[in-house]
Amino acid sequence: MDDTLLSRLRKLNQRYAFTSLQMHEAIARKAGLSGTDHKYLGFLMQKGQMTAGELATLTGLTTGAVTGLIDRFEKRKLVKRQFSPDDRRKVIIVPDTQKIMALLAPLYRDYRTRTDDLIASFSEEELQTIETFFTKAIDLMNDTVHRLTR
Repeated sequence: MDDTLLSRLRKLNQRYAFTSLQMHEAIARKAGLSGTDHKYLGFLMQKGQMTAGELATLTGLTTGAVTGLIDRFEKRKLVKRQFSPDDRRKVIIVPDTQKIMALLAPLYRDYRTRTDDLIASFSEEELQTIETFFTKAIDLMNDTVHRLTR
């Protein structure tokens, strides 16, 4: 691969990451959340209920920071704490998917519509290439996270 093309792709990837952060931060602020709280709420939505310890492991946050995060979400009624039926010392964090979607979906509506239009502008072959890139890029990032947190 040409060094110039590689350099351009690296810069585009970096711009994409930065712009994504800016967009999610703006959406979070509009929803009354911090950018990081917004992303961690997304983890809960994607993974479903989990213990506070599992959330700490997933996010890399300390247990104290996770407690504060859960407190903020619970205050907004976006999650609730439940005791584990097998071990009452364990607390399970249960996201209220309907409330979270009611809060966030309207803020993403235009972006989703425009993203769908953008995706529709590519051929099936181009979409398969894009899908392959994202899948492999996610695997690389997960591998990096795993190596750095061992």
